[in-house]
Parts: sequence; structure tokens; C-alpha cells
Amino acid sequence: MAGTELTNVRSPRVKAARRLTKRAYREQDRKFLAEGPQAVREALKLDGVTLELFVTAEAELRHPELVTEATLQGVPVHRASGEIMAQLSQTVTPQGLLAVCRLVHVSLDEALPAAPRLVAVLAHVRDPGNAGTVMRAADAAGADAVIFTDASVDPYNGKCVRASAGSLFHLPVVIGVPVARAVGVLRERGLRMLAADGAGKHTLDDVDLSGPAGWIFGNEAWGLPDEVLGQADEVVRVPIYGRAESLNLATAAAVCLYSSARAQRVS
Repeated sequence: MAGTELTNVRSPRVKAARRLTKRAYREQDRKFLAEGPQAVREALKLDGVTLELFVTAEAELRHPELVTEATLQGVPVHRASGEIMAQLSQTVTPQGLLAVCRLVHVSLDEALPAAPRLVAVLAHVRDPGNAGTVMRAADAAGADAVIFTDASVDPYNGKCVRASAGSLFHLPVVIGVPVARAVGVLRERGLRMLAADGAGKHTLDDVDLSGPAGWIFGNEAWGLPDEVLGQADEVVRVPIYGRAESLNLATAAAVCLYSSARAQRVS
């Protein structure tokens, strides 16, 4: 059970956690915040990832199993007042559970199995909500890894972590890799590189997706730059059968990843 309630927003423990809302401090401290019961539950499934747990009295009553599991693992559990949680939370309505976790990303070589089948590459993706949702879609589609290139959002951004719904802890995540290197390594591993772009010559209906594939997804507003499109084996668009002008990034990524996953399983 959690001990004495933390109420002082200026306490060293609270200040140390609060600084992790900033990317520079996350990188410096090698830690990040995972908020909400789903994220905390998945973090606790990985040995040594959860370093501390902050919980309100109300959340402890709703999720006693998470507090018990953290205690069994020897994770320090701090009961926090609503004011403290509001300081640490990056949401309008805090969920009352927040874990301090160590960074979980791996190198590109560590992320890839000997024969990868499906990998998502986020190139110049800037919106954390979209990025987290792409992680979740990649996880659901059975992807081997997700690669955040050096021009993309930080996957440890609070909104990105929440949008991933725990998938950040499920599959290998690589960060800070130049697009050219990611494409080169994936192609060496036998993946056909497909760039998702609304101006693609081919649609998903026209392309054979049964083989190993690496999907490159671009910026929400302007898509993929020409130099990235030029590195792909094919530039592919999602067909629009109705009257919608386009799909947003996360939806298009989910369609592309599932199209590959399904084609690989029925081939």
C-alpha cells in the first residue's frame, strides 16, 4: 500500500518527476512518465522498467492490483494528492496513476529479428497523438518494430505514450535514426520499402503486399519529401472510394499496415 500522501508540489521527488514532462530532461535523466492504468499495467510487465509509481487514493481504490504488483516488484509507491497529480499529469483530467519509467528504446540492430516481416518507419512525423496511434496500429498488426527517424517526434512525449495505449512497451522502438540508414538496413534485411503518400502512382489494390515490407509514413501536413520518396521501392496511396478528400496519417498507416499483415497471412 502507498504510504503518507505527498502534498508538497515543491518536494524534490515531485520536482524530479515533473521535469520529465520536458524532452531535454527525459534525455538527460533517461526516464519518462507513463500515465493511466493501461500504460502503468503494461510497464509493470517489463522487468526493471517501472522506477516509481504515483497514485491518488481514489485511483488506488480503483486499481489495487497495480499498486500491489508495484509493491511486489519493490517499486516505490507514492500516494499523491490531487494537486500533485495535476502537476505531474499532462492531461486535463488526470487518471490518478502515473509511473516513472526508464527509457525502453533499442538500437536498430537490436530491434530487428533475423527475418523481419513488417516494420513501420515514421519520417518527419511531428504530431505525438498520431505517432502514438501508429505505434498502436503497428503493434496490433503484428509489426516487428517501429522506427522514429531523427526528424520525428519524441515517442516519450506524454501524448504519444498515452496514444500508444501501452504499445510502447510491447514492440521494439528505435529513435533518432536517419531515414536513409533505416531504409538501407531494412532493405538489407529483405524488406521491400513502401512509402505511403496520397500522390502515389499505385494504390494498395494494385501492389503485391504478400512479402516482407517496410512502410514509410510522413508528416501530417506535407507528407514525405521528395528525397524520402526517392528512397522507396514503391510509392503507394490508400484508395479513396467515397468522397473524403483524404485520410489522416494514423488512419492511413493503420490501413497500410493491416493490408500488409493480412496479405502476408493469406499468401
